Amino acid sequence: MSERIVIALGGNALQSKNSPPTAEGQLRVVKKTCEHIADVSGRGYELAIVHGNGPQVGRILLASETAKDLTPAMPFDVCGAMSQGYIGYHIQQALKYALSLRNINVPVLTVATQVIVDKNDPAFENPSKPIGPFYTEAEAKTLETEKGYSMKEDAGRGFRRVVPSPLPKKIVEIDAIRDLWNSSIVISCGGGGIPVVENLDGTLEGVAAVIDKDFAAELLAEQVDADVLMILTEVEKVAVNWGKPNQKDLDSLNLKDAVRYIEESQFAPGSMLPKVMAAMKFVRTYPHKKAIITSLDKAIDALEGKTGTQVTFS
Repeated sequence: MSERIVIALGGNALQSKNSPPTAEGQLRVVKKTCEHIADVSGRGYELAIVHGNGPQVGRILLASETAKDLTPAMPFDVCGAMSQGYIGYHIQQALKYALSLRNINVPVLTVATQVIVDKNDPAFENPSKPIGPFYTEAEAKTLETEKGYSMKEDAGRGFRRVVPSPLPKKIVEIDAIRDLWNSSIVISCGGGGIPVVENLDGTLEGVAAVIDKDFAAELLAEQVDADVLMILTEVEKVAVNWGKPNQKDLDSLNLKDAVRYIEESQFAPGSMLPKVMAAMKFVRTYPHKKAIITSLDKAIDALEGKTGTQVTFS
């Protein structure tokens, strides 16, 4: 029986620092990304894909707010849905073509996915999820003053707007995703899913937040009984003492050591920390399974145990 993998794609898999942040520029990056995903599929693995949307949803929101005098600004949850649609479309188009080159004939489709969060999640009082483009410190201060944004420095790369990032509790469309699994490669929980809260009468209501895609991918991996949670990012391995002369890349990371490193603040919030925490949650729930954190171009080698950071229970 083929192993099931849920792949979480980071921002570098969708948008490059070396190409313009246009739809055309993103599609070129996505085409390269899908070559690697198609290679994984070609090895016989069954796949589902979750992607981030931090830069994209930020730009959609910025465009909407900038044009508010011409057309009504869209609420945050609608902007998230828009990002799911166009990123999913790009992945569908590029991955279907990459699969066809390998004589793999399987449908690729996107499910607009709502994810329920707790309206009382403390994250709503402490915005932490970076979205949109990078700014200088001076630009960030101006945005805080003029627009009331919450701005934070992001892993030494500049300042970005931050929004609440509540934890995912339930994937609304999970039954449909399970039904599609055996016949398709499903792209779901895009951008972590459209965050919604459940009202007392059972209705769902969108909220202004971005769910971390790594936590959403972990929840999806649990609910489709995946064998592997694979989180693809910019670096080949998780590291401690990042950027310092004594930096140490980790081939493996067990729960005990992960907790210690988190207590030492080794992993940057909004960057490596949620990836490690999502991987920890998966192996804590399923001690006999594994989570892998690695770079996109090393996905196959990491699945074969040749590189990447293998996150294990013990």
